[in-house]
Amino acid sequence: MQRLLESYRAILSPYSSRLWLGNRHKAKKVVLFLHGGGYISPILPGHLEWCWQAYIAAGMETNVEVAVAVLQYTLCPEARYPVQLRQAVDGISHLLASGFHPEDIVVGGDSAGGNLTAQLLCHLAQPHPVVRKVELSQPLAGSFLVSPWLSRLTGHASYSENGWIEMLSGPIMDRCAEALLGSEEAQQSYADLAFPFDTKSSRLSGLNNVVSQLYVTAGDQEVFRDQIIAFVHRVRKLNPTLKVQFDFQQKCAHDFILYEGQDERSGECMEAMKLWMTDLLATSKQH
Repeated sequence: MQRLLESYRAILSPYSSRLWLGNRHKAKKVVLFLHGGGYISPILPGHLEWCWQAYIAAGMETNVEVAVAVLQYTLCPEARYPVQLRQAVDGISHLLASGFHPEDIVVGGDSAGGNLTAQLLCHLAQPHPVVRKVELSQPLAGSFLVSPWLSRLTGHASYSENGWIEMLSGPIMDRCAEALLGSEEAQQSYADLAFPFDTKSSRLSGLNNVVSQLYVTAGDQEVFRDQIIAFVHRVRKLNPTLKVQFDFQQKCAHDFILYEGQDERSGECMEAMKLWMTDLLATSKQH
């Protein structure tokens, strides 16, 4: 953790803050990282360890300077949807205004951060009616969704099969959704846009215009398993030219890469993420 603490710098804005890992002034590629925690928990040390081992280390091995901008969005109940989406839009807009081109930006996150990433991608493709539009001159370099929370529905078989195995369950996710959406009126108005798998299928079309490749993970022992599998199928069907890599991780529960980060070890999930990033960087160097 000491090397992480020595390598970040906080940049405050009126809306959110960003922690920087790596040298943002020399970086050729940048990762906008959106942490998980059900929109109610802050970033953990394991998230920072993950960012270092999977992204900055991948840059070192490919001789590409990589920096990570960790967005610290406002948690619930202080702010509710779509405030976090607006802050993610501010985050990517800041990177673009700082001189990074879309093809030099990777965006992603885990769990609720995966939800926010999917929201952001949908917004870039088809703007949310009450969130500022962002124009991209080219698609983003890539995006990753780790154990993303994509649906409010808790009736999938994976909930009953895995709810007793891991830390998440239907009642827990119901409370997180209520915290995110707030009033019943807001839940009725925004629920379909807040959860990308629950929205109209057509809203997932056009992702190939805003991102060049997508990396999605799911553990076979997590409650989100079925919604993630169905989401990947839908995205592939609606975006046949989009490069989608789905990593179905055996004997893994929810967000297992975070546990590896908490343990400060490079396990199978960490290595898989690093390999994806290494391939992305190597491909970008060829163009």
